[in-house]
Amino acid sequence: MLQEERVLRIKSLLDEYARMTTDQLAQALAVSRETVRRDILELEAQGVLRRVHGGVVATAARLEPPFVERQRLHAREKRAIAQAVLPLLAPGQTLFLDAGSTTGMLAEVLPSVPDLTVITNSVMIAMKLAGAAPPGRGACTVILLGGRPYADVQATYGAATVNEIARHHADIAVLSPVGLTADQGATNYEHHEAAVAEAMARQAKRLFIMADHSKIGVASRVTYAPAASIEVVISNRKNGDEREWRLLRKAGVKLVLV
Repeated sequence: MLQEERVLRIKSLLDEYARMTTDQLAQALAVSRETVRRDILELEAQGVLRRVHGGVVATAARLEPPFVERQRLHAREKRAIAQAVLPLLAPGQTLFLDAGSTTGMLAEVLPSVPDLTVITNSVMIAMKLAGAAPPGRGACTVILLGGRPYADVQATYGAATVNEIARHHADIAVLSPVGLTADQGATNYEHHEAAVAEAMARQAKRLFIMADHSKIGVASRVTYAPAASIEVVISNRKNGDEREWRLLRKAGVKLVLV
């Protein structure tokens, strides 16, 4: 395989997984670690990736895959992360949830915590929670934010959404970014998604971030919450960026790793 072909393959793998170890790349390309290292140096010079201990992570400037595809990626890890959020919650709390594939997984298990109020811009999350149990004692109260609908993610965005968020106050904002680093904080690719997440973080007493391993060490285009404002990050250990974990802890972030 020529270097040009290998470089294209590495880009494709990073588009799908965001993070790869050197051994994984060598196996996928059927070449030696030394050959992979040369390709990594070339791609780092192009700004496509960043080297971390044991491997590489994709840099910010790449378009997110469609939402349906994101729902399938790392689904098992996202379910484990969702379960790990539950012990951090208490009955009767008010939560903000943004429209993400990981927060969507959380919506499937939230009904086990009684008397929650969930404020969300996600139509999918609102419908999951509204249909989980009949109204009554212990049932979740759901508030779906208005705004301009976006078909891809089945959610509302825009000035109307942000303005409506400002009318509410929550105990916790549970958000799922495109990327998370100690330096750039929680980031999203789309400006309208970042605006909603930022408004939710601002109107909540506490901020929890749900992010699977592929998002750790990745900085996307728009910061909506600096690391110092994040109380807890819930993630999984697979291919974890130990350097990034250390930096997040240094910034005062509590890590819950599953």
